[in-house]
Amino acid sequence: MKPSLQLKIGQHLAMTPQLQQAIKLLQLSSLELQSEIQEALETNPMLESEETTTQDQDSADASEKSAAAEEAPSDTSVSQANDDNDTQELQQSDHIPDDLPVDSAWEDTYQNLSTSSGGSGLSDDEERNLLERNSTPDTLIDHLIWQLELTPMSAVDHAIGVMIIESLGDNGFLTADLEEIRQSVLKEAHLFGEDHTLEMDEVIAVLHRVQQFDPPGIAARNLQECLSIQLKQLPEDLPWQIEAQQIVDHHIEALGSHNYTDLQRKLELDEEELKMVMRLIQSLNPHPGSDLQANKTQYVIPDVIVRKFEDSWRVELNPEVAPKLRINANYASLGKQTHSSQDSQYFKNHLQEARWFIKSLQSRNETLLKVASKIVEHQKGFFEYGEQAMKPMVLNDIAMAVDMHESTISRVTTQKYMHTPKGIFELKYFFSSHVNTTSGGEC
Repeated sequence: MKPSLQLKIGQHLAMTPQLQQAIKLLQLSSLELQSEIQEALETNPMLESEETTTQDQDSADASEKSAAAEEAPSDTSVSQANDDNDTQELQQSDHIPDDLPVDSAWEDTYQNLSTSSGGSGLSDDEERNLLERNSTPDTLIDHLIWQLELTPMSAVDHAIGVMIIESLGDNGFLTADLEEIRQSVLKEAHLFGEDHTLEMDEVIAVLHRVQQFDPPGIAARNLQECLSIQLKQLPEDLPWQIEAQQIVDHHIEALGSHNYTDLQRKLELDEEELKMVMRLIQSLNPHPGSDLQANKTQYVIPDVIVRKFEDSWRVELNPEVAPKLRINANYASLGKQTHSSQDSQYFKNHLQEARWFIKSLQSRNETLLKVASKIVEHQKGFFEYGEQAMKPMVLNDIAMAVDMHESTISRVTTQKYMHTPKGIFELKYFFSSHVNTTSGGEC
């Protein structure tokens, strides 16, 4: 077969760089978007922020005032003289008299001395409290190790306890197998002798000791054990504690599947009594270690703000999320004046990229505002009366309303937050196909 050239006409979908950039900006969170905007401002001289321009103008005004102050030497001399007088008065007030009245307090005569040796002006207790408030909070491991050090035990048991604590996950559950812990402790033979034999019962005994530490439910191997440990630490005379213990220890599968009818039959409880038992179980913490994790505080910046104006709800973009960008007029005019083809191409490329970036930002804001407005319109009952008035809603409902694809709605609602009079919610919070009933079913 001889090679030949053929001409064919066809259609195919291609994603242009502009479309790729618009999709990328659409799925970014508010914090990620700010980083993307800052990077664009640093790499593209054609882009500038209106806020930056205002700050530059303020700096220029401050420079002019400083220059005007330098041209007035007489005023400066007067100011210097006033400063000298103030210094002299301060020195006179700091003079300590030779004789003090017997019935006077030191602070009555000399007010400027600090009350602590560190010179902070705080008492020892106040300074200690200040240091405690500003110190780094203990992690979960630090908190448990501190309790382990206060527990009398042998060197072997202490090594086992340390290994158990270091094997906990962020939620406080034990992530390592007990046999792995036993083998790891045996490798540390220099702590307790070469010929020591470590039985599994000893590891289990130390595990049960650690499980009595604070917070309740720590070092559990699964959710069932976690809830059971917390229930056992409650007072025995607590109402419904025995029934809750039975459900967790023997009927955890029925609890997980919300089979409340089966639970009533097995425990011989009526509906109201089972509700009291379930209320006790729901008060337990399924993630006992999460409260003591020393994670950095992550702040949520809302992308849209919902306010009620007269009888209607209005949706507005948060102006702090995406600052207004524009083309730098100086660089744009400089690109027209250059005679070098290489420089001209450089300015032209950056100018085109700046225009694409600004247009992609505008497209993102318009899409986000459109989707958020439809969500508020569909869930108006939630904003008026609360969660009990929320309607079932899926991505396709909003996609049909704004004439977009479901994947686009998914990108818009991921890691985007809405500030409402009832609090800050992620846009995905308003999507649900059903709600659970108290009797265990769905509607």
